[in-house]
Amino acid sequence: MPVRKYNPTTPGTRNRVGNTFAEVTTDSPEKSLLRPTNRISGRNNQGRRTVRHRGGGHKRRYRVIDFKRDKDNVPAVVKTIEYDPNRSAFIALLNYADGEKRYILATKGMKVGATVLSGPNASPDNGNCMPLKDMPLGSTIHNIELRPGKGGVLVRGAGTAATYLGRDDKGKYVIIKMPSGETRMVLATCRATIGTVSNPDHNLQNLGKAGRKRWLGRRPHTRGVVMNPVDHPMGGGEGRSSGGHPRSRTGKKAKGLKTRNPNKYSSNLILSRRKTSK
Repeated sequence: MPVRKYNPTTPGTRNRVGNTFAEVTTDSPEKSLLRPTNRISGRNNQGRRTVRHRGGGHKRRYRVIDFKRDKDNVPAVVKTIEYDPNRSAFIALLNYADGEKRYILATKGMKVGATVLSGPNASPDNGNCMPLKDMPLGSTIHNIELRPGKGGVLVRGAGTAATYLGRDDKGKYVIIKMPSGETRMVLATCRATIGTVSNPDHNLQNLGKAGRKRWLGRRPHTRGVVMNPVDHPMGGGEGRSSGGHPRSRTGKKAKGLKTRNPNKYSSNLILSRRKTSK
């Protein structure tokens, strides 16, 4: 069972639904692939707070993930499946035939001892990475590049996957359906990984108490409608007053305002936008 519901022995565990981490095989990360990380706490490079309700949380170390998968034609064996505190998906430690070790995003169903391969000559098997032009139609893919050689930036969250629908007439672009429902074109020379990202039951978890949210670096959130008019555009009024369009603290409209630049360079690559609730 991938998730576990805890018995209500304490108020914090009454509603808690946690991950069993059945896929994780070790709790000791590879030291050579760890890097120190600084706490940003919602600040930009000038030290100014740009995102509210961030701060605190448990100290973390960054795991260096190989999003490029550019070690071609060298087979690698999956040594461990590990938990990564910096992302929702699990990660896999690969031992290459030449002795090098790298972390990659673990795919759903990946087991210790499995062999993965990267490059144009790789077979379209679970965990293998290859150019989009060499993949069969209908493949389930993730960790998709937008620029060749830059590394995967799309479809990296837990349990997500995109579908390879087809190619354009000239063969320069391939058509991909994103998890959001958006259909877009990507250069055929970009790479992607076969399979679905691991930990598909991540969205079924319930933290159970506010303290677990604080451990993740999330501070309490105060609603704008309970503030005074001097503090928020939606504040003030007698009782639970409502009216006007929802806005941010700086007055920017929320819930429906289109913020995408109509002249964005990638607009001509998007064939159909994602479906919204409206």
